[in-house]
Amino acid sequence: MAAVTVPTREGDYGTRVVAVEPGGIERIPIAERHGRPLDLFWTWMSPNLEFATVFVGAVGIVLFGGSFWSVVAGIVAGSALGSITHGVLSSWGPRLGVPQMVQGRAAFGYWGNALPAALNTFTAGVGWFIVNSVSGAFALMALAAMPISLFWLAFLIIVAAQVAVAFFGHNLVHAFERFAFVPLVIIFGLATAFILANTRAVPFNPSAPVAFGGDIGAFILTTAAAFGYAAGWNPYASDYTRYQRTDADPRAVGMWAGLGVFVSCVALEIAGAGVATIAGTKWGPNDIPTANLALAMPDLLYKATLLAIALGAVAANVLNIYSAAMSFLTLGIQLTLRQRRAIVAVASGVLGLVIGLAFEANVGPGSKYEEFLLVISYWIGPWLGVVFTEHWLRRGDYGDGTVFFDRQRGGWAGPAAMLLAGAIAIYFFAAQAVYTGPVPLAMPQLGDLTFLVGFVLAAVFFFIFRRFGAPRT
Repeated sequence: MAAVTVPTREGDYGTRVVAVEPGGIERIPIAERHGRPLDLFWTWMSPNLEFATVFVGAVGIVLFGGSFWSVVAGIVAGSALGSITHGVLSSWGPRLGVPQMVQGRAAFGYWGNALPAALNTFTAGVGWFIVNSVSGAFALMALAAMPISLFWLAFLIIVAAQVAVAFFGHNLVHAFERFAFVPLVIIFGLATAFILANTRAVPFNPSAPVAFGGDIGAFILTTAAAFGYAAGWNPYASDYTRYQRTDADPRAVGMWAGLGVFVSCVALEIAGAGVATIAGTKWGPNDIPTANLALAMPDLLYKATLLAIALGAVAANVLNIYSAAMSFLTLGIQLTLRQRRAIVAVASGVLGLVIGLAFEANVGPGSKYEEFLLVISYWIGPWLGVVFTEHWLRRGDYGDGTVFFDRQRGGWAGPAAMLLAGAIAIYFFAAQAVYTGPVPLAMPQLGDLTFLVGFVLAAVFFFIFRRFGAPRT
């Protein structure tokens, strides 16, 4: 059997910004390492300064019926959980030098890793891509007073900008997030101040669509939704830290990446909860949710906020497209072209454009967005349980990295633990419009605990399988 080698990304890239990043998912050579841990703060702040984040907070009030303060508590709790895991995963990037999904091959095996890689390809390249693009398109339409018949044009403008940045790759992505950071913080900071000035501390609303669990249930459901949003970035974490120098302080890397997610999510989700308490706002499936902001602020700031929403949508989706391309290549599909990552990024953008135009507003916030957030946590929870347990069993030691690229390396423990834990957690604990498990039916005040149960079960199952059944190689 031929010796396994660790492929190193070819080509010279350096710190050039307007240059197509060569290669795909190979390890980044030492000579190409650059960047500071602090850079990760705006890399992860900017993509969350957009309307999809605002809507997470609104969900807690409008759909779950929570009181304002219970929703705020759920936002903080869920965002903290997702941000901590994000920081931990980000800290692995400088040392290992490969994307997050490639690291998962150690736990799932080379081909078994296709399960989470395929899920992340769809989640990032289709789900989040379309949700964010639609909200950005709505903002452009409202700003330019465009009729609904021109949705395709606004959507195309947003998608084209996103694909252009993601096509060039890592350095331009980081530079774009840094460029977007200042105007997004200023505009959304002012908007949040006006929103909170008009916010009412509303009590629990028992007539809300998903209010069957009382205020405690609303808190747990909001926590799950906030975790699903923050943890939605977890499978991307090392994609944006693998270029950091190997001697970078992992604590600083994790801290700045986690803080970027936490601060932005908490601020805008609380603003979203505040908007939902303002009289006259409309959140139906056929309403344009961005229009609700006009009731909370002066017209000039409202128009600036619409522009910021469009910019924030681009900031979020350049990460989604870039990481979707990484996940697709992790499936084991081999392309010899030097620009393979860039080509896959364009293909991902075209696919998202076609699907988005086919469904239009029916895939955006205000339809099934809250269910999408919860479903994200359904698979990411068990995936995190497996990945963290593997890292603990190895004490963080992945050897020379060949474990990530050995095509003959099997391993059923990871996929089995993830599937089994996910199936049990969903069957017993899911609280969705299309399906509600026996536990929330019997005790609705518990809300939706699927993500937490899935995480714990996957960790336990994987530990048992790995220690007593599945070999390490």
